[in-house]
Amino acid sequence: MRINNILFLFLGCAFSYAQTEKNVDHQSLLWTRYYNLLTINNKWSIHSEFDNRVFLNSFENNLYEFRVQGRYKINKDIEIGAGYAYFSVATQDPEITFDFRIPENRGQQDVMWKQDIGRITLLQRFQVEERFFHNANKEGLVSGTTFFWRFRYRIQGEYSFWKKEDQYLKTIVHDELMINAGKNVVKNTFDQNRIYAALQYGVNKNLALELGYLNSFQQRASGVDYFDRDIIRFTFYHKINLHKKK
Repeated sequence: MRINNILFLFLGCAFSYAQTEKNVDHQSLLWTRYYNLLTINNKWSIHSEFDNRVFLNSFENNLYEFRVQGRYKINKDIEIGAGYAYFSVATQDPEITFDFRIPENRGQQDVMWKQDIGRITLLQRFQVEERFFHNANKEGLVSGTTFFWRFRYRIQGEYSFWKKEDQYLKTIVHDELMINAGKNVVKNTFDQNRIYAALQYGVNKNLALELGYLNSFQQRASGVDYFDRDIIRFTFYHKINLHKKK
């Protein structure tokens, strides 16, 4: 019953935002990310990432973030994780800049499961986030924080074009829907939808490079203002294995 209620919430929010009159601001951004995967043993791993995001149509910093999480493999198909993320937001509009940054502290928990269908790997992830924003006005930070929940569901497909020993080339596509919840959410229960397509090249068993395009369509707190963002994303993956197979 709870799963059905969550699905109805996602579908209802998607339908309601599609029917709403919109004021859309189009933006172009570049996201660059370093992603580290530290394998402890065949069950446990630690994932960390550093991400910097900048606007391109008027070159300004959007934000940078740090994220760390512990992950546990229940079996070969199901994995769970929990962690913490810190965001430092400079601005959400390159035409409006400030001399201060707004911090966000975020907890997260997720479950991810995969299914192999021939050369295609299907991954689904459901994630819950607890988001704490430091209060601010146009002059600077003020006392207190604002809290709300966010629920995320992502479905992703991966297809391997080529593989030779420790090198490979694969394509990745996914669609992710995000929903806000909590007493501080008034007009933007729908947060955003992200569609992503990328190519990932495995340089060797420890290094991989990924280049992709992401479209983010996000509703603002007003309920009628939206960001439509065209994003180029580059990721450098770095694997460190502490577990030596016998």
